[in-house]
Amino acid sequence: MIIEKEYSINEDEFKDKVVLVTGANRGFGLAVTMDLARAGATVIMLGRDLGSLEYAYDAVVDAGLTEPMLYPLDLEGATPENYQELQDNLLNQFGKLDGLVHNASILGTQMPIEQYDIKLWYSTLQINLSAPFMLTQFLIPALLKSDDARVIFMSSTVGREARAYWGAYSVSKFGIEGFAKTLSEELEKTKISVNTVNPGKMRTEMRRAAYPAEDSSTVPLPEEKSQAIAFLLSSSSPKINGEQLTISD
Repeated sequence: MIIEKEYSINEDEFKDKVVLVTGANRGFGLAVTMDLARAGATVIMLGRDLGSLEYAYDAVVDAGLTEPMLYPLDLEGATPENYQELQDNLLNQFGKLDGLVHNASILGTQMPIEQYDIKLWYSTLQINLSAPFMLTQFLIPALLKSDDARVIFMSSTVGREARAYWGAYSVSKFGIEGFAKTLSEELEKTKISVNTVNPGKMRTEMRRAAYPAEDSSTVPLPEEKSQAIAFLLSSSSPKINGEQLTISD
C-alpha cells in the first residue's frame, strides 16, 4: 500500500499524545520528532548517544515546538531490566503511550554471506530486530492504556525483496516484517495497530554509506517524507493493521 509523503499537520492534532521514537537524534528519526512536536505531541526521543540527543532536543525547542523528553539507551546492550525501567518511568510520568516508531537501525556491512563478520552479524540483528522485539514487549502495557495506539516499524525494500550482499541488514528487515505481522494478528482485537513502513530513498547517513557513488542531491530529504509517519500515527487517519506500507517518492 502506497502512502503519500505530503500531509498537512494541524496544530494541536497530537495534543496530550505521547509518542516514543527510536533513533530520534538524527536523520529520519529527528524529522519525525519535529513533525510530531509541531503537532503538539510529547515525543520521547530514544537514542544511544546523549550528546546528539541533546543537540536534537535543542533543535526541537529552538523551533518553538512542544518540548520532548530525552531517553538515552543503547539498544545493542540494553537488558530486560533497562526496558522494565523504561516502562516504569513512562507509566509513572505519562500513564500511557499513544505511538511507537521503531526507526533506529544500523547498516552493518555489504558483503557476501560467506565473508560476513560474525560479531557484526550479531550486532546488526540485535539492534535491528531483537531490540525492537524487547522494546515492544515491555511497552505493550503502556500502549494498551491508550484509546488509539499505533506502532510503526521502519522497514526497507531489501526487507521485502531479497538482494545479494545486503547481509544482516536485509535479514533483520525481513525479520521485522514477520514480527510486525505476527504482532498485528495477536493485537487485532485491541486498540493497538501495527504496520511496517518502507520510507524509500532518503538523504541519510545510512544511504550515503550504502550508495557512496550516488548523487545525493537527487535523493529526497528525510523532512520530505516524515509527514507520512505523522499521518499514520494520527487518530484522524484510517485505522489500518498488519499492512506493508511504502511512502511515495
